[in-house]
Amino acid sequence: MSTEEASGRAGPDPAAAIETLGRSSGPASLILSSLADGPKHGYALTKDIESFAAVRLAPGTLYEALSRLEANGLIEAVESHDRRRPYRLTAAGATALATYLESQRKVTEVGLRRLASGWASA
Repeated sequence: MSTEEASGRAGPDPAAAIETLGRSSGPASLILSSLADGPKHGYALTKDIESFAAVRLAPGTLYEALSRLEANGLIEAVESHDRRRPYRLTAAGATALATYLESQRKVTEVGLRRLASGWASA
C-alpha cells in the first residue's frame, strides 16, 4: 500500500491536469492529441498540429507547453538517436486528454444546437 493510500489522500488527478494549465490548455490539448497518434519531436508535432487543426504553434509556445506537460507527467521524453527530442503520451496524459476532449465535446454540442435553433433564420 502506498503512503497516499494509507493516508487516505489521492494523488494528483490526471484528468484535471490539463485544466490546471490555464491559458496553455489550448496548445496542450493540441500537443496531447498529436501524441495520441504516437511519439513525435517538436517539428513533427508542429507539422501534425498544422495538418489536423490548421494551427501553427510558435516555437516558444510549443516548447513551453511541452515543458509544462512533462512536469505534470502527461508526456515523457523518449530515447533519441539524434539531436531531436521525441515525446510520448503517458497513461495520465491519455486520461487527461480524454476527459478534456469529452468536456469540450459537450460545449461544442450545446453551442451547435443553440446556433441551429436560434440562428437558423439569420
